[in-house]
Amino acid sequence: MLNADPRKLQFFYGTAPQPCPYIPGRMECKAVIELGGVDTAQLHDVLSQAGFRRSHSIAYRPACQGCQACVPVRVRAAAFKPSRSLRKVLNRNADLTWEAMPAFATQEQYDLFHAYEQTRHGDGEMALMDFGDYRAMVEDTPVETQIIEFREPSGRLTAVSLTDRLGDGLSGVYKFFATDRSDASPGTYVILWHIQRARDLGLPYVYLGYWIGESSKMTYKSRFQPLEALTKTGWELFQPDSRGGNNAGKD
Repeated sequence: MLNADPRKLQFFYGTAPQPCPYIPGRMECKAVIELGGVDTAQLHDVLSQAGFRRSHSIAYRPACQGCQACVPVRVRAAAFKPSRSLRKVLNRNADLTWEAMPAFATQEQYDLFHAYEQTRHGDGEMALMDFGDYRAMVEDTPVETQIIEFREPSGRLTAVSLTDRLGDGLSGVYKFFATDRSDASPGTYVILWHIQRARDLGLPYVYLGYWIGESSKMTYKSRFQPLEALTKTGWELFQPDSRGGNNAGKD
């Protein structure tokens, strides 16, 4: 339970074990909590600072027995300085324009989402999502959420981010892009955009979800330095070692 006030009790629930989508041969369990009520924004902030992520109207965090591979990470926006390779990504995407809008799903977004999932994650559950499922992912939110659309000069929608506004930062819930633009690294560019946007808004952090050293799909997040990881003693500077291990607090 999160609150002592019996009128505002918040309960955590555990999910049944299921195959881990990131590390073959392991099972995944999650702690989940429903988001709702007059203090939802504050609750969401507290949970985000505790390593939770949002999906629809719930917040979740891995709670896998005997495994701590999922490490919550966030970027220190004000101190961030792009590396040479990241500056190249910025240059390759300098032609894109962006617009932040309320969390409202469109057919144009879904078409891009579906093509992305079929190409990049064809064997995953999200590749089976229809427009109704996509609409629920976007619009079923009890917190301040926006859709960020990125377009080429021709007007073509080329990348989308579903983004939550927190009290201390931005949290990218999900992003997708036109895979025929992959050489320009649009996914990386969307993260760089969030870092700059957080700086413009005076927000200290960009929450990137989980870094998983044993999953090549998740290790890219260590490129965005300075990065913090949530440890048993709180948020600490994080620099993965060459073996994919966690060096949080060892700098």
